[in-house]
Amino acid sequence: MKVISVNVGQPTALQVGHHTAVTGIRKHPVPGHVRVTVSGLEGDRVLNRRYHGGPDQAVYVYTREDYDEWTERLGRPLEPGIFGENVVISGLESADVRVGERFRVADVLIEATAARTPCGTLGARMEDAGFVKRFVQARRPGFYARVLQEGDIERGDPVTRTPAPEGAPTIGELFDLRYAATRDPEQLRRFLTFPVAKRLRADLEKWLAKAEAAAS
Repeated sequence: MKVISVNVGQPTALQVGHHTAVTGIRKHPVPGHVRVTVSGLEGDRVLNRRYHGGPDQAVYVYTREDYDEWTERLGRPLEPGIFGENVVISGLESADVRVGERFRVADVLIEATAARTPCGTLGARMEDAGFVKRFVQARRPGFYARVLQEGDIERGDPVTRTPAPEGAPTIGELFDLRYAATRDPEQLRRFLTFPVAKRLRADLEKWLAKAEAAAS
């Protein structure tokens, strides 16, 4: 496992549906060392902080294996950063990563916390109004991570992986759960025992209350 690309972006205008939005989704590979802090990557901007960024979603990770699948599906190569990710890593499938798994890159230590939720901004970035649906169907969400130890990373750095606690949900399971027609209260309670991102925890608690009310 190694770092394939480190990406940052600054605010740019993007036509999203019938309106123009200022977004940080346009990220591009940068050479040399990049500082990673508990707030994210230096030189990177997050605009919509209601859904993005924050200590539990400081870094968005995608994988070369995810990119390979999209290249095959779309019939064209894609530049790193096109999905708005900060880091591309080789050697793993993002859907198989578990909440609480840790990844060390040089001095940096990150911990997986949640699956990415696609929105209309991603569809606009891909110039495809139907891309959000395609993204959900592909089940290659990438994952958010919190930064446990700050430091510098760069392309080519080796990556080591530490397993998550026993029984931790996979990123794929959490991604599927968001789009499920029904949700199992027992599963939701179990998922809440793991170190999921704050925003995801709020959603799990909301879904649990709804599931319990439906069962009563």
